[in-house]
Amino acid sequence: MERRTFLRGAVIGSSAAAFGGTLMHGAAYAAPAQPGAGPYGALGAADANGIQLPAGFTSRVIARSGQTVAGTSYRWHNAPDGGACYTDGAGWIYVSNSEVNPSGGASAVRFDSSGTVTGAYRILSNTRQNCAGGKTPWNTWLSCEEVDRGYVYEADPYGVNASVQRAAMGRFKHEAAAADPVRKVIYLTEDESSGCFYRFVPTTWGNLSSGTLQVLKAGTATSGSFTWANVPDPDGSPTATRSQVSGSKKFNGGEGCHYANDTVWFTTKGDNRVWQLNLANNTYELAYDDSLVPGGAAPLTGVDNVTGSSFGDLYVAEDGGTMEICVITPDDVVAPFLRITGQSSSEIAGPAFSPAGNRLYFSSQRGTSGSSSAGITYEVTGPFRT
Repeated sequence: MERRTFLRGAVIGSSAAAFGGTLMHGAAYAAPAQPGAGPYGALGAADANGIQLPAGFTSRVIARSGQTVAGTSYRWHNAPDGGACYTDGAGWIYVSNSEVNPSGGASAVRFDSSGTVTGAYRILSNTRQNCAGGKTPWNTWLSCEEVDRGYVYEADPYGVNASVQRAAMGRFKHEAAAADPVRKVIYLTEDESSGCFYRFVPTTWGNLSSGTLQVLKAGTATSGSFTWANVPDPDGSPTATRSQVSGSKKFNGGEGCHYANDTVWFTTKGDNRVWQLNLANNTYELAYDDSLVPGGAAPLTGVDNVTGSSFGDLYVAEDGGTMEICVITPDDVVAPFLRITGQSSSEIAGPAFSPAGNRLYFSSQRGTSGSSSAGITYEVTGPFRT
């Protein structure tokens, strides 16, 4: 997922010339052919599920909190949050966290090759406020506790092996995780207003029982070079991990995290930014900043979970905002891909593509009522760019 330029408030349907600006490296803003539309065209009217989609895409409800998943006896968890997909023979599995405290945990839905639900089950229990997480290359799910001195848990999406607490990955207010198979590390975000960005270096790749927690060190600017430093006490007591290393860079509310092709992207909700680490040369940049969009016309607000497609598009879910999942293309177009209507007291979470890349799963955490017991998990099918 190479990105050729960096966004600083790119506006769909407009060019830098219109606002007298350029990208950080001097490239012009990309302007889609149809004003207000991204690579898939403008959003249509809301469908029966209250979702606005581009032409050619359809939605369906997969599960609702407190109700049995269709064709199963399993009741879906409250406040569905971060998620990921896994290949399962000719079918696949979608895993979803539960951001409630206590109980939390994570569940899974199994699909056959045609997309029919064939099962649903719990894969993690008795944890606290499991927000986001990440998929490992060895096909486990890292579920992160968004609480003070929270843990990372490694769970089995297939429901065979028991989940394991991974204390070596540090105790802090965890949000998301992203695996880097090239450097053999796991990147971690921290949901604090003065949080840090971390990486965990396992002693043995594929085994997260031991290793070294490191924190990113950099200046206060929005771009520059960075280094990594060991966190002396990953347990975070009595001194929080974010306060142990002088020069550790602070980020305002770390959220979603995604790795591909020597690059890791992560979002910060406090300042509504998408950051980009260029791992080949150890530099960082702003990939998106809504405050730099003239006239308050930012197409992406309330940044949260993030995922990527095989084509190279980033999909960023909004926590609040206008309840959209927005797409950021490799040529730096930022546009809504979908919008959920009638659920302004909720947030979108857990975007993840099926293995074939033609289905996108996500949840509205609190649904129409704004209650954690009213979460809805959706699937969108259509001609995604792959």
